[in-house]
Amino acid sequence: MKKKIIIVAVIVVVLLGVGYGAVGNYFYNFALKSNDEKEFLQGNPNLETSEAVVASVVEAAEQADQEFELKHQPTSLSIISKDDLQLKLHADVYINEEANAKWAIIAHGYTSSAANMSRYIRNFYHQGYNVLAPDLRGHGKSEGDYIGMGWHDRLDMLQWIDEIIQINPNAEIALFGVSMGGATVMMTSGEDLPSNVKVIVEDCGYASVSDVFIYQLDDLFGLPAFPVKSAANTVTKLRAGYNLYEASAVQQVAKSDTPMLFIHGDADTFVPYQMLEEVYEAAPVEKAKLVIEGAGHGEAEKVDLQTYWKTVWEFVGNYI
Repeated sequence: MKKKIIIVAVIVVVLLGVGYGAVGNYFYNFALKSNDEKEFLQGNPNLETSEAVVASVVEAAEQADQEFELKHQPTSLSIISKDDLQLKLHADVYINEEANAKWAIIAHGYTSSAANMSRYIRNFYHQGYNVLAPDLRGHGKSEGDYIGMGWHDRLDMLQWIDEIIQINPNAEIALFGVSMGGATVMMTSGEDLPSNVKVIVEDCGYASVSDVFIYQLDDLFGLPAFPVKSAANTVTKLRAGYNLYEASAVQQVAKSDTPMLFIHGDADTFVPYQMLEEVYEAAPVEKAKLVIEGAGHGEAEKVDLQTYWKTVWEFVGNYI
C-alpha cells in the first residue's frame, strides 16, 4: 500500500510538472517568442483607433513620413551583443545635414521595428538631430528568437550609446521610446550612463514586465496571475535568460539621475494609463509628464501633435 501511494504521488508530481511546463511554454510562445505571430494584437479592442484621432492629421503626417523616407535613406550599423548569445543587432542611422553633436536614439515598440518609426525619426531629424534607430532583439533585422521586453535591450542600448560616442566623443544624446521602446529607455535610465546622455523621453511605456503580463492575462484570458505567471517566468528564464519579476521600469527609473519626460494617453487600456503615475513617482530626477486626453495606446502624438512636440522640444531643449 505504501509503495502504491508513493507511485501515485510521483505520478501526480510528474503530471503537475508537465502541466506547469506546458502552461509556461504556451504563454512564452504566445507573448515572447519573436517569430510567432501575435494574433492577440489583431482586432484587439484595446488597440482600436480612438475617436480623438483626427484622420486628416494622421494622413498629413503619413504623407510627410513617406516624403522623408524617399529623401533620407539611412545607413546601416551593427553591433554584437555582449552576452553569451552574441547576437548581431542592427540599427538605421540618419546623419543630419547640419553637422552637430546632437543625437537621438529612437526605440520602437512590441513587434515593431526601426522601419516603422519614421514619424519620430523625422521630427528629431528636422530639429537638427542625428538619429540612431535600433531594431530591438528579435525584431526587424536584429537577431534573436525572443522578445526582451526592454530588459536585455537596455544593455544593448548601452552599446548603441557607446557607438555614438565613438563617432562623436562630444555627442549630446537623447533617448526616446514608445511603448516597449518607452520601457526600454526607462530601463536603460537605471544603468551607469555616460554624461553624454542628457535627457530621456518615454511614451506609454509599462511599469514592469510582470505588471503588464498580469494585466494582459486578466484582460485576454480572465486568468489569475498565479500560477500562470510563475510558469511563464520559469520558462522565460530557461529560454530567454531573464526574469519577468526583475524586468522593472519602476525600479530602474528609481536609480536614475537623467532628466525624464513621461507621456501617456489617458484612454490607454493596452498599457494602462495608471502605470504612468507609478513610473513618474518613482523617478528622483528632474521630470515632467504629459497626459493627452482621449489618446489610446501609442496615440498621443496622433491626437494632439502640436502639444506633443511642443512639450517634447521644450523639455529636451532644457538639456540639449
